[in-house]
Order: sequence, then structure tokens, then C-alpha cells
Amino acid sequence: MQELNPSLQRVLLFCLCLILIFLGYDVLKYFIVPVLWASIITYMTWPIYKYIQARCGEHRRSLGAAIMMCLVTLVIGLPLIFAVFLLQQEGRNLYVDLHSQLISGHISIPDFILNLPMIGPEIARIVQEINANPSSLTQTMNTWIQANLSYGKVVASEISRNLVKLGFVIMTLFFFYRDGKVILHQVSKALEKIVGPRVHHYLDTISDTTRAVVYGVGLTAVAQALLAGLSYFVAGVPNPMVLTLITFIFALIPFGTPFAYGAVSLWLFSQGQTLESIGVMVWGVCIVSTSDNVIRPLVISGATQIPFILIMFGVLGGIASFGLVGLFIGPVLLAVLLAIWREWLHESPEATLLPDATMAHDIDDQSPPLY
Repeated sequence: MQELNPSLQRVLLFCLCLILIFLGYDVLKYFIVPVLWASIITYMTWPIYKYIQARCGEHRRSLGAAIMMCLVTLVIGLPLIFAVFLLQQEGRNLYVDLHSQLISGHISIPDFILNLPMIGPEIARIVQEINANPSSLTQTMNTWIQANLSYGKVVASEISRNLVKLGFVIMTLFFFYRDGKVILHQVSKALEKIVGPRVHHYLDTISDTTRAVVYGVGLTAVAQALLAGLSYFVAGVPNPMVLTLITFIFALIPFGTPFAYGAVSLWLFSQGQTLESIGVMVWGVCIVSTSDNVIRPLVISGATQIPFILIMFGVLGGIASFGLVGLFIGPVLLAVLLAIWREWLHESPEATLLPDATMAHDIDDQSPPLY
């Protein structure tokens, strides 16, 4: 049997590899985001796992990985369950209060809202119509709910899908804890064959940037919790210290802070403290949530020696492109690109640099004529 030409063999092998890579991506694309989250969580909690593994023994890696997986599940699951319970309770109280006011026909609006220019009289007119005929609003709301019921199904489907992803994250954590060193060694060795020895510098850049992002998230959570706690004290909310601690836990989750101060605002509104409710909500939106886009990039920029503007672009662009996991992917990608850029500039020969005289009037007058 005649053998194929070596060049043809290489072409066929290359095509086969491309096909396998495409098919592999088509199979694994649904699990990329859970694996990325599992990688980030593993990196963040690796020192804790090393401590647990030392107590369990080096030959009982599965036990240490299982314990660590259970701890992470509790840390993620308990705040999530508490948040759902809190929102359910506050939402129910708000619904009962609004429903009783609607049935009685005595919906009240604070005077400072009714006295607002332009919109105050319109709000007063709408409230007067509702109080005069409460049943019409109820029918209108029922019709609107029936017409938009499909959106509720979409939201429920999205929540279910994210819960399934969370399950895959927890399951992947076990294998990352148990075999993390082996996986990292294999990935590093494979990248070294493709990129060369400089890949270790890039991996260090990824490590430093990820660590800085984690620190940025932590410090931002502290700042947001303190700012939100200040509004709780001013509004006279019961147990403000406990609520500040809960806000800190929510602030560790990207975009989780609005759920904390939003629940407090709803509770104040259900208690008839409309002014305090609006104050907490406005303070949260304008100050607490805005600080997230300032403090976090500043902390990450200071720890990684990366310009603030790049970190801000990385955080915001990463979230816009990749979702919540883009909070880490965006800065890491820009950090690696910046490392490659700096390395390329460092390796460029000085002879290729442009001369100091770059403007026409800087050229020596004794230069030979062009004609």
C-alpha cells in the first residue's frame, strides 16, 4: 500500500485537529462559564484548601476536596437562601400593604412628592382616580399580568438555568481541588510548547491580576457595606449593624448590593416611612452602587501596575461581553495584552526608534536638497 506524501499527511492531520477542536468546543461550550467560575473560586480559596489538606493528610486528597466543596457550597448557598427568603417576606409585606390601601381607596402619597413641579399634579390626579375607582386598577393590573405572563416564564427559565450552572460549578470544584496541581502543570507545559518559556511570565501576570481583582472585590464590598450602613443608621432601620453585615455579604457578589439596600428600602416603604425609603434607595443608587465602578478599578490598578483606564475598561467591557465572569476575564485579558506589549517594546532594537526631529521645521537646514 502506497504511503501518503508527508506534506499531505501534515495537512490532513491539521484539518483533523481543527475538526476535533470545533466539535470539542461545540460539546463543551455550555460548560465554559461554570469551569471559569470554578477556576476563580479554586484560586481564591486555595490557601484554605491547603490548610484543610494538611489536616486530612496528603494521601487523602478526595476527602480534603469534598470538605472544601461543602464549605464553598455553604458560603454560597446560605446567603442565597437568606436573600430569597428576605425578598419573599418583604415582597409579601409590600403587596399586603399596597393591596389593603388599594381596596380601601386610601392610597396616600407624601406631600413633598405632590408638591413637585410638573409631575406633582399629575401624580395627584392619578392617585385621585385610583381612590375613586380601585377596581379599575385591579382589572388593568390583572390584564397586564396575563398579557406579560410569558416574560415570567422566561425569567423562571433563566433562573433555573443559572441554578444548573451553579450546580456544575460546585461539582467542578471537587476535581479542581483534588487534581488542581496536576491540571495546572499540564496546562503550563502545553502552553510552554506553544508560546515558549515566556508563558510563565504571562501565567504570573494572570495570577497577579486575578489576585488583585479578588482584593478589589473585597475592599469594594467593605466600602459599599459601610456606605449602605450609614444610610441605615440615618434612616433609623432596626438592627443596622446586622443589615450592614448582610450588605457586605451581598456586595461580595457582583451586582448583589442593590438587593440588600433595595430590600431595606422596600421594608421602610411597607412601614409607611416613604421619605426614609426614598432616601435609602437614592443613596444606594447614586453613592453605594457608583462606588463600585471607582474603588474596584483603583485597587486593581494599584496592585497590578496597570493604568486605571485599562482596568475600568476591562471590568466594564468584560461584564458586558462575558457576563459576571467577565469581571475577572476582562482585566486578565487586558493585563496579558499589556504584558505582551511591554515585552515587545523592551525587545525592540533601539535602532528602529524614530529620531528626535520628527517635524519639518526641526530638520537641519544643511540637509542636501531633494532635487
